[in-house]
Amino acid sequence: MMKIAILEYNAARRAVMQDCLRDRFHSFESVFFDDASEMLGFLKDHLASALIISLDHDLDFKPQPNGEMLDAGTGRQVADFLALHAPVCPVIIHTTNSVAGDGMEFLLRDAHWQTHRVYPWGDLEWISTLWFKTIRNAIVDSARPRQNPDRPVTS
Repeated sequence: MMKIAILEYNAARRAVMQDCLRDRFHSFESVFFDDASEMLGFLKDHLASALIISLDHDLDFKPQPNGEMLDAGTGRQVADFLALHAPVCPVIIHTTNSVAGDGMEFLLRDAHWQTHRVYPWGDLEWISTLWFKTIRNAIVDSARPRQNPDRPVTS
C-alpha cells in the first residue's frame, strides 16, 4: 500500500491533516511522526512505497517517563537522508522556519527530488487550504505520465 509520511510534532495540526487525508485519500495509509529518528527508521524500510512526504523542520522536545526531555531532531535530518536516495515521490516542506526550509528545499532539489513549499499562516486554517491543496496537486501531478521531450506527442 502506498503511504503518505508526515513529520509534524503538533497534535492539533496532525489531527487536521489526518482529517483532510482521511476524507480525500482514504485509500492510502497516512503515517505521522513527531520524531525525526522514528521517521528515518520508517523510511529505511518503506521509502519505496512513499506516495508523498511532508516535512516540518523544528520539532518539540518529547518528555520521557523519567522526566528527561528527548530531542526529537529536525526535518533537515530526514531531508539529508532523502538526498542520499533516488527520488521516489514529491516532498512538501511545511515549516515556519524559512531559513531551515530553504536549506531543506535546496538540498532536496539538488538531489533531484520534486519539492513544494507551504508557508503556515494563522492557526490551523492553512492546513485544510494551502497544505492540502499542495498535497493533492503533488499526488495528482506525480500520477500523470511523463512526456518524453524527444518523442512527438501523438493523439
